[in-house]
Amino acid sequence: MNPSLLLKGQTALVTGADSGIGKAVALALAGAGAKLVINYAHNHDAAEATVNEIKAAGGEAIAVQADVSHEAEVKAMFAQMYAQYGTIDILVNNAGLQKDSKFVDMTLDDWNTVISVNLTGQFLCAREAAREFIRRGVVEERSRAAGKIICMSSVHEVIPWGGHVNYAASKGGINMFMKSIAQELAPHKIRVAGIGPGAIQTPINKDAWETPEALDKLLTLIPYNRIGKPEDIGKLAAWLASDEADYITGTTIFMDGGMTLYPGFADNG
Repeated sequence: MNPSLLLKGQTALVTGADSGIGKAVALALAGAGAKLVINYAHNHDAAEATVNEIKAAGGEAIAVQADVSHEAEVKAMFAQMYAQYGTIDILVNNAGLQKDSKFVDMTLDDWNTVISVNLTGQFLCAREAAREFIRRGVVEERSRAAGKIICMSSVHEVIPWGGHVNYAASKGGINMFMKSIAQELAPHKIRVAGIGPGAIQTPINKDAWETPEALDKLLTLIPYNRIGKPEDIGKLAAWLASDEADYITGTTIFMDGGMTLYPGFADNG
């Protein structure tokens, strides 16, 4: 099948799509034929730039502001999406943040903020999408599934990460959240899957790759010996949302250059 037709006629919402992985995912879905809602929390100009990039390539997109950790804002975002496009076919739960510190120095606010955005935000958005998928059911000319939910996770859903316990806990939570709703929603022909990126070259981890010294240190953790690009994740998300992946549900696909292979043990540990 022509890749440009994989998502033709479908509507997708990508949270946190104004930069980094979210932007790359939105561009890839649009390139595969989907109409996009570009969610952002604060940076309106960056979101509009993503919209304009999609439109310049012949696609359709709108930008919608919402803090995904706030229920009322999530409901309003979905209402705006339905007013524009009528329904939703694909949700990519991508919005996330880090507030790092040593565990003994971590404040309750730092813990709550990360859990609220990274985990509760996925719950609120997935719940709204699932309600619409169940209401509408399968529309064969759109997709074999009633709907697709992709939960953006991290290698740190399985790799512990000292100094980042709130972030790692949120990603571990996403793993079991994804599996549990996949189990519950499968009878409705709703697919739910995760993507677990490794080190990806985005602003959130700029300190880890900005200098040659930092990049060399990072590459000791990546057997494949390169840092990932946001476009890598975008391509996977577009395929995972398509009917080519119709038998995949309830699992995380790690895209990490081998970080989850625990490279420290490559020479007998």
